[in-house]
Amino acid sequence: MTTFYILYSLRADRYYIGYTTEPIAERLRKHNSHHKGFTGKFNDWRVVYEEEFESKELAYKREREVKSWKSRKRIEALIAGSEHPAS
Repeated sequence: MTTFYILYSLRADRYYIGYTTEPIAERLRKHNSHHKGFTGKFNDWRVVYEEEFESKELAYKREREVKSWKSRKRIEALIAGSEHPAS
């Protein structure tokens, strides 16, 4: 299984969209560690949304779809449950 996920940082007031084959708790731990990547600048990331997929390819496709929205309002609607995930 592969997890598509959205993280939120209150300090950054930003969302991060990604996918992982690792357990989500382990992936979150890595995001909250101080590293050189974008999420390494903050250590208060929390999972606000996730979807499970059978393959990495499907999870990656979902990641690209949501990133292509370029719309914070649409992402927040997805998190709130008013926009249903693609099947």
